[in-house]
Amino acid sequence: MPKIAKELKPAAVQALKHAGGSGHTFHAVGGVQGLLLQITATGGRSWIMRARIAGARKHFGLGGYPEVSLAEARRRAADVRDAIKTGADPAEAWRIGAAARDLMAKGYAQGEAWAKARDQRQAVKDGATEAHRMTFAKAMDEYLKTKLTEFRNEKHQKQWRSTLDTYAVPIIGKMNVDAITVHDIEKLLKPIWTTKTETASRLRGRIENVLAWATVKKHRSGDNPARWKGNLDAIMPKPSKVAKKDNHPALQLSDAQAWWKALQKRGGMGARALEFLTLCASRSGEVRGAQWDEFRDLDSDNPMWIIPADRMKIDQNGEHKIPLSPAAVAILDALPRNPESPYVFFAPRGGQLSDMTLSKVMRDMQENAVKLGGKGWVDPHMKDDEGNPRPAVPHGLRSTFRDWAGETTDYPADMIEFALAHKVGDAARQAYQRRKMVEKRRALMADWAAFLNG
Repeated sequence: MPKIAKELKPAAVQALKHAGGSGHTFHAVGGVQGLLLQITATGGRSWIMRARIAGARKHFGLGGYPEVSLAEARRRAADVRDAIKTGADPAEAWRIGAAARDLMAKGYAQGEAWAKARDQRQAVKDGATEAHRMTFAKAMDEYLKTKLTEFRNEKHQKQWRSTLDTYAVPIIGKMNVDAITVHDIEKLLKPIWTTKTETASRLRGRIENVLAWATVKKHRSGDNPARWKGNLDAIMPKPSKVAKKDNHPALQLSDAQAWWKALQKRGGMGARALEFLTLCASRSGEVRGAQWDEFRDLDSDNPMWIIPADRMKIDQNGEHKIPLSPAAVAILDALPRNPESPYVFFAPRGGQLSDMTLSKVMRDMQENAVKLGGKGWVDPHMKDDEGNPRPAVPHGLRSTFRDWAGETTDYPADMIEFALAHKVGDAARQAYQRRKMVEKRRALMADWAAFLNG
């Protein structure tokens, strides 16, 4: 059994001396096992409570002597001992006890005094903690004060914040930014990674931006746990592999003629490429990669665009011929030529236009229409995560062409599919139909141009 120290009186404690040398001298004063008076070589005196926690010896400072009397030191030591027995924080125990005794001296009952002391101490701790912590929610608010000014559209501002508020804040909002790990991000994203892949991917990027801001502001250090490459990509499937395939938002037939007029008023190579794409019902890559040597007989009555097989979609069988309408030829005739570029629709430096160039034309048209008080060019059948109709995109124009041809004309379904460069039947049937329908499709494309022009 451990030796129980003799319970010293105040006078005996005052008479204790340093044992000599350069180290500290410890005197057990009794009353509470482990309570010691520490005397330094220079004569300084303080109370120490020595105890074992989980097999390790710990020392807790209880205040200086004689500022803290022997009786008060024993009370504080008892608080620490009781806290250790219950698993509470020993360093806080004597502080709460001291506050409780002060309240009892003012007339509070013992139970009420201890409860009030605990509440007061917790309030102090919470206040100090919040003043020095940077939670994710707090970092997000600070970051968005600057970030949201980049968006001209108030709707985009709300969507940016809404995604974080909905999916991130409930999970990591109260966490210190320096404590967030890659596994916290994985836990957050996993429930929506396969069901709302586009939303989840945007969410990941926005979390990464918030944590990057926190790093720059010295609130956290180390790698960004929301980074994709070399981080999350090691434990989560690629978005492109799990995203549910859906159709592209299409321009509605009722909006087609007004949209076409608005497009014709826009300048730039991107707008001309988008016009040509629309008239030919082609894919973006086919138009952006078009070269002058692919066109035949532009000055005749039978102008043709022949797209080589190696530039067609991978499941397309052979080259694709598109009979050009007079409207399509007129666009080609009006285009400037760049002798150093093989491309019909060339970028400023002579290279191929990017896919984003065509998308931006439609996006700018949408924003301009909304500014003028309209709904813009949206697909009411396709909604974003907030339930709003999605704006039409370049690839959706092929659906608009199919709707027009299928709903308002008598052209055969196979002809319409061939115009879209879709497979119809086996290889033998496709070869036969291509030869048979190529000139008949000339009327189809001319009628489509006439419809767009009203």
